[in-house]
Amino acid sequence: MAKAMKIAIVDDEKDMRQSISQWLALSGYDTESFGSAEEALATVGPDYPGIVISDIKMPGMDGIAFLKKLMGVDSALPVIMITGHGDVPMAVEAMRIGAFDFLEKPFNPDRMSELAKRATAARRLTLDNRQLRRELSDGTQLMEKLIGSSPAMERLREDILDLGQADGHVLIEGETGTGKTLVAHALHAVGSRAGKKFLLLPCAALDETTLQKRLFGPMDEGDAQLPAMEEARGGTLVLEDIESLSDQAQARLLSIINDQGNPPETRIVAICNLQDEGRTCETALRSDLFYRLAALRITVPPLRQRGEDILTLFTRFSEGYADEYGCEAPEVSAQEAAQLLQAPWPGNVRQLINLAERATLQSRRGTGTIASLLMNDHEEMQPVMTTEGKPLKEYVEAFERMLIDNTMRRHKGSIAAVMDELCLPRRTLNEKMAKYGLQRADYL
Repeated sequence: MAKAMKIAIVDDEKDMRQSISQWLALSGYDTESFGSAEEALATVGPDYPGIVISDIKMPGMDGIAFLKKLMGVDSALPVIMITGHGDVPMAVEAMRIGAFDFLEKPFNPDRMSELAKRATAARRLTLDNRQLRRELSDGTQLMEKLIGSSPAMERLREDILDLGQADGHVLIEGETGTGKTLVAHALHAVGSRAGKKFLLLPCAALDETTLQKRLFGPMDEGDAQLPAMEEARGGTLVLEDIESLSDQAQARLLSIINDQGNPPETRIVAICNLQDEGRTCETALRSDLFYRLAALRITVPPLRQRGEDILTLFTRFSEGYADEYGCEAPEVSAQEAAQLLQAPWPGNVRQLINLAERATLQSRRGTGTIASLLMNDHEEMQPVMTTEGKPLKEYVEAFERMLIDNTMRRHKGSIAAVMDELCLPRRTLNEKMAKYGLQRADYL
């Protein structure tokens, strides 16, 4: 599970370092301080799990030279520069080199906290994407992240394997929180472009001018970064929130797609996140662009249609958080299992992850129930029951599978211990494990 981001504070003035550190600590950040740029460089390296806040005027190596060194080490590292009054030219130079932003003394602490929040969020996204890319040498590890044995997930994995081998553009649709970006990573990982560039561009996060410049160019003078269509050449370009593109951007994108050969030099995977009732990606995009992007199409299933996967995922997530927080994972009663299976899950897997974390923390304190968390989650979760009824047999089997799975994990595959705890004869346990696709080797 995600760990807290660090903030490296670099300033030759001890009082300033302590002041910044104390304020950020009160805001919930983990800080570490350095009295010089040279000292910080010994610690802050590639994949540093956080951001840097540095004074621009320091003896020895100053902030500008320090920033250049950091950009050489990791060009995606967010660095916030602190400048003195009247140092606007230096601040402009810092931004040109690659600084995330700057603060002018005397600065507003709330402004610093806001910048730190934005910078750490950007850093986490960068590190998460890098970690995924490291796991994608053959796609196996990423496919394993698509947890679930429901028919809907089996079809999704088959679609990814089939479409991953193709070269055409792909449109991924689905509700919020279903894992569409994960599917995009998997498509790239299992195909012939796996060893080539994978670039993700969040269209909704950028204003129109910045988006078109980043997507098509030309880039600013002195900018070493290529436009996304060029940077991803030979690989995969993922356009998140494709529906956010303006008419002009859509026209330019279509023109580039039409000019590409077959197979295309850059494969585009478009992710559509439309949730408005009556609106679809087909109506949001110009028809000629839509049909070019939707030559191949994947719809990621909502959580409420995945049956017993809900219990499997809840168990995995809560166990992960239990390891992180050093406590026992919450136990799920038969009634709570039924409620998890019947909830509508408007936020899908992302919502389930949040629920698992809160349930684990609640269990550590010995207070509350999963049912109370479900009811307090969102207004959309009230009432908890969905309109789609299921036979009682399905609920019983889903709970039974979860119970055996959890007990096998707890006892690390010891059949004797599981038989004793669940009061089951060996033959019955073997039959049920075979029925639910559970294998002892997976728990050793």
